[in-house]
Amino acid sequence: MSRLVKVAAIQSDPKILEVEKNLDECLEFIKVASKKDAKLIVFPECSLTGYCFSSFDEVMSVAETIPGRNVNIVSSLCKELGVYVVIGLVEREGDKCFNSLSILGPKGFIGKYRKLHLPYLGLDRFVSHGDIPLRILDTEVGKLGGIICFDTRFPEAVRILALLGAEIIVLPTNWPKGADLVPKYVINTRAYENRVHYIAANRVGRERGFRFIGHSKIVHCSGVTLAEASISKEEIIYAQLSPEESREKHVVIKKNEFELPLFKERRPELYELICKKI
Repeated sequence: MSRLVKVAAIQSDPKILEVEKNLDECLEFIKVASKKDAKLIVFPECSLTGYCFSSFDEVMSVAETIPGRNVNIVSSLCKELGVYVVIGLVEREGDKCFNSLSILGPKGFIGKYRKLHLPYLGLDRFVSHGDIPLRILDTEVGKLGGIICFDTRFPEAVRILALLGAEIIVLPTNWPKGADLVPKYVINTRAYENRVHYIAANRVGRERGFRFIGHSKIVHCSGVTLAEASISKEEIIYAQLSPEESREKHVVIKKNEFELPLFKERRPELYELICKKI
């Protein structure tokens, strides 16, 4: 029988520049999800800082190193509760900042990811493009691949993570009004075309003229939605996932009559244009 892991997506309403308040609320969410036996807990993009920054100086005022003070506080709670947490924040390295996520677990800091694709919006107007190659983190809850918000609009990024062996894609995001088609269609499509589980944690609330649309989602590797949050309420959604299920890229509908060899039938020799700049 396949091993099941209970996962949670946190749909929160962080406040811009109020790092201490946001941190305290994140810690409470982790405790609640842990009591419900969630072992993997995913927060939205910029859940420690807010997103709609107006200047680079504002960004620098809340940026921290990874690991750093606040990541270490979350990490300590992960050790205490025996859970894995994916949390979004602004990372500082020298005179640069990045839109980043940190992955933490029962043994502390595991890894980080910096957003590769940047829309001209909020924080992303002031940070640098991510410079860490896409990679997989092998954990007790599965092989995790992390991306952030706008990254999921690029099928190449998710496909690379799937080819590297990702079983679960974690997506901290800040979908604003106007991005409604992404939770409605794109998340399920990425899960379906790569046969990989997907946890998308979005925020809610209003921030400096922007409204965020919720609809956090947990999607099975078959493309079926397992849990979905509301459009405006802070809440936690849960689902049970089997990491092993997403390893099987050869889908058998009816043996010897209807089978889908999803990765075996790739034709990379014909995909050269995908890797060219236009």
